[in-house]
Amino acid sequence: MLQITLPDGSKREFSSPVSIIEIAESIGPGLAKAALAGRVNGTLVDTSHTVDADTEVAIVTERDDDGIEVLRHSCAHLMAQAVQRLFPKAQVTIGPVIEDGFFYDFAFERAFTPEDLSAIESTMNAIVKEDLQVERSVLARDAAIAMFKGMGEDYKVEIIKSIPGDEDLSFYRQGEFIDLCRGPHVPSTGKFKAFKLTSVAGAYWRGDSANEMLQRIHGTAWGSKQDLKLYLQRLEEAEKRDHRKLGKQLGLFHFQEEAPGMPFWHPKGWTIYQVIQGYMKQVQQASNYQEINTPQLVDYSLWEKSGHAAKFAEEMFSVESDNRMYAIKPMNCPCHIQVFNQGLKSYRDLPLRLAEFGACHRYEPSGSMHGLMRVRSFVQDDGHIFCTEDQIQSEVADFMKLLFAVYHDFGFDEVMLRLSTRPEKRVGADELWDVAEQSLKDALNATALPWELVPGEGAFYGPKIEYSLKDCMGRVQQCGTIQVDFFTPGRLGAYYIAEDSSRQTPVMLHRAVLGSFERFIGVLIEQYAGAMPAWLSPQQAMILNITDRQSEYCQKLEESLKNKGFRASSDLRNEKIGFKIREHTLQKIPYLLVVGDKEVESGTVAVRKRGGEDLGTMTFDDFCNHLSQDVARFGRSENSPGASH
Repeated sequence: MLQITLPDGSKREFSSPVSIIEIAESIGPGLAKAALAGRVNGTLVDTSHTVDADTEVAIVTERDDDGIEVLRHSCAHLMAQAVQRLFPKAQVTIGPVIEDGFFYDFAFERAFTPEDLSAIESTMNAIVKEDLQVERSVLARDAAIAMFKGMGEDYKVEIIKSIPGDEDLSFYRQGEFIDLCRGPHVPSTGKFKAFKLTSVAGAYWRGDSANEMLQRIHGTAWGSKQDLKLYLQRLEEAEKRDHRKLGKQLGLFHFQEEAPGMPFWHPKGWTIYQVIQGYMKQVQQASNYQEINTPQLVDYSLWEKSGHAAKFAEEMFSVESDNRMYAIKPMNCPCHIQVFNQGLKSYRDLPLRLAEFGACHRYEPSGSMHGLMRVRSFVQDDGHIFCTEDQIQSEVADFMKLLFAVYHDFGFDEVMLRLSTRPEKRVGADELWDVAEQSLKDALNATALPWELVPGEGAFYGPKIEYSLKDCMGRVQQCGTIQVDFFTPGRLGAYYIAEDSSRQTPVMLHRAVLGSFERFIGVLIEQYAGAMPAWLSPQQAMILNITDRQSEYCQKLEESLKNKGFRASSDLRNEKIGFKIREHTLQKIPYLLVVGDKEVESGTVAVRKRGGEDLGTMTFDDFCNHLSQDVARFGRSENSPGASH
């Protein structure tokens, strides 16, 4: 007898090999109807998969994360089938699942239009009603190449030829459509309940700008229409908060073709930048970091010695001068070791904490750049701690306290922690990797916070903890990191004199809280929809006169606010007060101070918050106290303590 163990521990026996769908039917017709796939000893399989040995089996439905992924994977095929029904000359290329959806790249003679998307979606719905069976088959590599050549699918032929090995390949067919795929897939096209095509854009074949431009159609699929509706509402909200759009509307920054991926900061955006930098300076000084600055252009040989050239050569900008090859600094760590190497260091000098707001440049493919979130020119709040092995855990613990306090000040209280361990391609002995990984595990466990293990995703020189923020729309934004590096200091000649007078190589902890200023500001803009907390707002108060009679008083108020360290301006234009209020509300200025004859006579101001709340009339000193309290609160809610650093 064949014994199947279910997730609840119960067991079912069968007299012969049995498929996943038959196991589901034995449990109940409702589960069989809902089944999208199965999980056999943790491996996802089709519902047609046959089990022929004692094993653990789970039935996967739309309620499972795996089930939603199978739906999305299958929906990409559904979309491709619809495209080829409407446009038989379109070639399908690659169509993976991505976060919250899927995409498929098509080679076609023209760009798809919004009207085309509507027609494709209608055809997808028609195929759903046909309830076509989705069937898996296996073909030898040569037979698969011959089949796709006969179909005119040149890209599929290229994909198959690029797959290593000579084993047979799996395919999925639904009706007239067949595609190369590992699977698993839903059992039939009738399983789709809720999907939507969301956008179309150009994309280079294999992401290389030297290749042909394809058409990439994005879509999303969910287990229910309600889930789809909620997702589309989130998309709409995300569109409103898009930092690229708000950056233009609020006059914060811009990009242009003459410097791709490199932001031009405008006065208001640069103010935000400088406020954040000043804040981070204070935080780091309070934690005994010493700020340094290192060159932008460094001889290429240094990057070869450090190992970065071998790993990141394609991402580095280089330039030749005086018969020497230089690299524009892609990261700061090798330069920080050069500072450490100046002058003899003793164990008494450790830990030595160096910090730099270091400008870096990395080549990002044009298709991957995304406003401030992914740029070629950026500044990191970078730091490197040189310490002994015994000091690692305490330094990591202190860094985490600093990091959580900073995130709290910016208004982020939900932080996700991930430990990434040794990658396949790495430097150094495994014994030291063991020590490095264990030190980070111990530091994480000491926090009593949940954390996720991500095997194989560490840096080539050491394991790392990544700190990700969850924003107001539930999106995860990876920002901070700390990495343990036993190897790079030794490669670059760093040493200290130990207590026994021997030469020892220091451990280097690479750490950043914000990550890059550019990306973090992009996250902040979207978190607050451009309405920055008072401490970060480029303009904290705008003074508005009703008539020219109040102009002199408004100018005195502006001067007094500036003398107290506030960022204030006055709008003395000959415009109606309602017009000025609307204009500066759209600019998301925290406080509007309206001044008429009555306020001049009484030496007061009428205070409005940017959300439209009328705070009434205040004396100048009362308003200054109110604004001071708001600024001291940073990005915390009004119920949080407002102590400043």
